[in-house]
Amino acid sequence: MQAPLGIQNEKRFPVALCPLPDKLPVMKGIILAGGAGSRLFPLTLVASKQLQPVYDKPMVYYPLTTLIEGGIREFCLISTPQDLPRFWQLLRDGSQWGLSIEYREQARPEGIAQAFRIADTFIGQDAVTLILGDNVFYGGDSFQRAFADFQTGAVIFGYHVHDPERYGVVEFDAEGKAISIEEKPKQPKSNYAVPGLYIYDNDVVGIARDLNPSARGELEITDVNVEYLRRGGLRVYRLGRGFAWLDAGTSSSLHEASAYVQTIEKRQGIKIGCPEEAAFRQGFLQLPQLEELASRMPQCEYRAYLEREVIAEAKRAV
Repeated sequence: MQAPLGIQNEKRFPVALCPLPDKLPVMKGIILAGGAGSRLFPLTLVASKQLQPVYDKPMVYYPLTTLIEGGIREFCLISTPQDLPRFWQLLRDGSQWGLSIEYREQARPEGIAQAFRIADTFIGQDAVTLILGDNVFYGGDSFQRAFADFQTGAVIFGYHVHDPERYGVVEFDAEGKAISIEEKPKQPKSNYAVPGLYIYDNDVVGIARDLNPSARGELEITDVNVEYLRRGGLRVYRLGRGFAWLDAGTSSSLHEASAYVQTIEKRQGIKIGCPEEAAFRQGFLQLPQLEELASRMPQCEYRAYLEREVIAEAKRAV
């Protein structure tokens, strides 16, 4: 694959690679990391919102790791023309983690569902999951089970919040079946918001292509979900109390997300949002390749974690 415009001649980061299989998984992953980031001004004068630190890692590491943990290996990252070279500098083509990452430009933000138009040739004939680049998830195995069980239609999630009017909101009937979805309703019919991770079969490409812009002038992801609901193909997983969803799109929520991650990592001795570890545990990297990756990092807490917790534990288990 090619690097984003203007950085084709940069030197690649050398590492022993885990070869990609001849046929990549039928579930592909899109990370939507565009937008102006105006709610994080003036931080975004320096770097994209999704490149801001959430405690000890760039924000984009967290959604990337979430999808790796779900078994996704082939990615498309969508961002602005000016930010794509920075993402490339950070993530490269993903082969250092046994992944494949390509990049697409979003010249103007025109709604979440625009991602499926931008990435239509990347999706091809496969199913796809879309995750927002400023969403941090932690806890439980709901996502992994949803990926493993997915066959057709669409899967979204419901997360209980105290301010549902800020989000897309799912209404359930007495048997717990989703019966309506509304985008930022003034009078929400439930407290279950739809977080920024969505799983779709290949029909999403045609649905997104046929969408009309909303009154806000955007291609709404809620309209995609409503269409699947109309077809009888939408499933909603309600996320439990032990699950955390952090939207790090404002200065306050960015700080809160960093504090949360720090607390979990310090108390449990694990790292949240570590793509090297996730790729290793998924079998995308073998132990010698993980050791090679860690050995090329500078001496820092991140390297120490991989060497002392992940690599040492793996060697003890042999």
